[in-house]
Amino acid sequence: MKYLKKIIKALIITIGSILILTFLFTVFNYFDIISGKTLTIIKIIIPLFSLALGGFTLGYGAIKNGWLEGIKIGLIITFIIFIFNIIFTNITLKDLLFYASLIMSAVMGSMLGINVKKEEKP
Repeated sequence: MKYLKKIIKALIITIGSILILTFLFTVFNYFDIISGKTLTIIKIIIPLFSLALGGFTLGYGAIKNGWLEGIKIGLIITFIIFIFNIIFTNITLKDLLFYASLIMSAVMGSMLGINVKKEEKP
């Protein structure tokens, strides 16, 4: 049960940061603070950053195998995005590469999280 709470916390952080950052940059685009070309780059960076943040949270709470924790959170979020993508659009090779980069972002975040925790202990 304790482990499920950690995963739910990481999911909330990931989805929450995606929603907040998307809303923030949508407002910036609405008021012409950022251009359309910048927004297309930000659309790629937001999920990568959010999954790295969720992976960091899960990896920070892990005892060992930070990379495995990152794969877990990465697969969960990528599966959710994949289901929405199947329902509303067609899947392309570019989408599959993006999903792989999402999983790798979560793995890197969780590996960083577990290493930061290890460095804090004397």
